[in-house]
Amino acid sequence: MDNVTIDVHVNGLDQEVLRAEIRRALLRTPRELPTKYFYDDRGSELFERICELPEYYQTRTEHMLLSTIADQLVARTEAEELVDLGAGAATKTRVLLTAMAKANRLRTYIPFDVSEGIVRRVANELVTEYRGLRVHGVIGDFLEHLEHIPSGEKRLVVLLGGTIGNLRPDAASAFLSQVSAEMTSGEYFLLGVDLIKEAKRLEAAYNDAAGLTAEFNKNILRVLRTSLDLDFEPEAFAHVAFYNPSDQRIEMRLRSTREQALHLQTLDLTLTLAQDEDILTEVSVKYDRQKAETVLSRGGFHMVEWYTDPEQLFGLALARKA
Repeated sequence: MDNVTIDVHVNGLDQEVLRAEIRRALLRTPRELPTKYFYDDRGSELFERICELPEYYQTRTEHMLLSTIADQLVARTEAEELVDLGAGAATKTRVLLTAMAKANRLRTYIPFDVSEGIVRRVANELVTEYRGLRVHGVIGDFLEHLEHIPSGEKRLVVLLGGTIGNLRPDAASAFLSQVSAEMTSGEYFLLGVDLIKEAKRLEAAYNDAAGLTAEFNKNILRVLRTSLDLDFEPEAFAHVAFYNPSDQRIEMRLRSTREQALHLQTLDLTLTLAQDEDILTEVSVKYDRQKAETVLSRGGFHMVEWYTDPEQLFGLALARKA
């Protein structure tokens, strides 16, 4: 389509760099795997399904909140271009696109995601749904490829879904500094954060009865087995997710169900795992208003509005580049 442009920055991944990153992560204490490797096309599709689960309150709460404030956001920011970091299926983003179109301000949508298949699918859907819309997709890791965001003006940059929680607070501030560096003074940034709440509700969202989150967690092993020919057997690991109150975060892990020796030849590494030994695959830091304001300030933003739902489950912080 003439009004769709897709830039790809991940197909040519340097295998040596990739191997070194995975090797370092597995040799940490505790052992880790980088969260971004959940998201091949299958991982993205699994996450879409997770967002529809009854236990997973985050997506529907954020969607409701966006629906309530979308017109106000568009009027406040006067945005004509929407940059969506970690766009996924753009389910919630459509609320903002519709508000921008209603105000006759919608010009360009820039979905930034690691999954090429989902960006191409969404781009084709949206140019059909919104007359005159131009979509400029970026396929990449937004922790590494932010400089590839196309230049523009009157942009609103969004990071929704509580994605910022996957970064520890210092790393979150450093990342937001990089986002700010790609923006023009006075442009707006919208940040979605999952709020601190009782452990029972948090843990239920990551241990759904349907087992989709467990399948999603193990998908990281399938991605690495395919991309690096690593000797992982997903069936030899159990999904574990729990709330760590001291760090105010959910920790998602893969727990070895038996003692096993993994011969990871492409990493030049033999990994011996004890029974019940964990590999950390994701953290999801939870926020309150003060914590969100602090991380934004350290990243070069001034928070101008704070929105939350009646149950105080999820928060949206509208900030402006300082």
